[in-house]
Amino acid sequence: MKLDPVFVNPGQNVSIYNQLQQREATHRPIRVGIVGSGATGRAITLQLGTPVPGIRIAGISNRTAANAERAFREAGIGRWEAAETPQQAEAIISRGIPVITQDPFVLTRCGLVDLIVEVTGTVDFGASVVLDAIEHGKNIVIVNAELDSLIGPILKTKADRAGVVITNTDGDEPGVAMTLVRYVQSVGLKPVAAGNIKGMVDYYRTPDTQRAFAKTHDQDVRKVTSFADSTKLSMETCVLANATGFGVAKRGMVGPACGYVRELANLLPAEAMLERGIVDYSVGAAPHTGGFVVVHEDNPYKKTQLAYYKLGNGPFYVFYTPYHLPHLQIPSTIARAVIHHDATVTAMAGPSCEVVAVAKKNMKAGETLDGIGGFCSYGLIDNRLDARQSNALPIALSEGCIMVRDVAKDSVITFNDVKMPETRLSDTLWLEQEQMWSVAVGRSAVAK
Repeated sequence: MKLDPVFVNPGQNVSIYNQLQQREATHRPIRVGIVGSGATGRAITLQLGTPVPGIRIAGISNRTAANAERAFREAGIGRWEAAETPQQAEAIISRGIPVITQDPFVLTRCGLVDLIVEVTGTVDFGASVVLDAIEHGKNIVIVNAELDSLIGPILKTKADRAGVVITNTDGDEPGVAMTLVRYVQSVGLKPVAAGNIKGMVDYYRTPDTQRAFAKTHDQDVRKVTSFADSTKLSMETCVLANATGFGVAKRGMVGPACGYVRELANLLPAEAMLERGIVDYSVGAAPHTGGFVVVHEDNPYKKTQLAYYKLGNGPFYVFYTPYHLPHLQIPSTIARAVIHHDATVTAMAGPSCEVVAVAKKNMKAGETLDGIGGFCSYGLIDNRLDARQSNALPIALSEGCIMVRDVAKDSVITFNDVKMPETRLSDTLWLEQEQMWSVAVGRSAVAK
């Protein structure tokens, strides 16, 4: 493990704030390459371009250069230069000027980039960026639950072998909840559940129902659809499950509706929480956003103290963070990765859960699945063993699959129900992950 030299210098304050201030004062900021300049990528550029003390944007890669230019302008950065090779990028960045490139490998292979923020929301393309960053010794922050929920464990294994950090981000729900998990553990409490605070879930939302909302908020309509139809929720809680080893009480989670998130203490299934821990979510509960952790405490004296401090009568107690702000909180994840070699939220071992494709309508043989945030399917989180026993198709592999038989609405789509497209990088990595952490349920169709 290679640690930042400031971190290992004895006698210095190693807090993130202090370390970033020192980097600012000594003109040695963490140099960040951002891949993707959609709505989230632009928000991250805006925050880092303020700038954050001790962190600087070295460059942006986007297939449409105009979007990268827009991100810089909105961040108040008025000067940039185009780069077509890593060497050109290094020469430009060395003069204190950020670069724009259509080729992400210009950033992943540039010697003056310390960390890559991958924020494309894609699976195959995102995987290629992450693999190249790992190969070239770059730490990676994935703001991409689509990729992380599918093959986060195998990417973590490859990053470990290369001695780099790969992590999802604080500010997105998995990072918010995981930061809280680590906090309660640090004070001697036992977390038994964690998850998201959601406003609504409707499995049958489509790009047609979400088009006006997406336009109003200048976001991609398929992305917005995945927010509403449970797919993004399932992917985010899958990332959290893989980081904690938790499972789900049932496919799709319980998702109690309640008025206040602390009511979850009495609404989530006690047996499942105590058996292995679960990820789950609330619907409509104040504070209406953020992440929560449920802890279990049965010591009568500790229960008295927790009741005194207004946390309830137990034995389950809910802690929560009332916000999630990916663009604002990502600097903490960036700094922790580079300075402390510490991942905010990353897979602890093999996959604990998966996100399976479920028919959003009656699907007919010959129809082509349109993937995440489309008209054909929604994603539900399931325990990995159950998903493999049913030979379920992960929703992140579903785009381009052709139905070979009819599947009824709300039924899980399996590998047996589809003809896979020509093998993609994501298929290869998913199969490698399956083989590394194999379960005795036979080979999936993707392997045939």
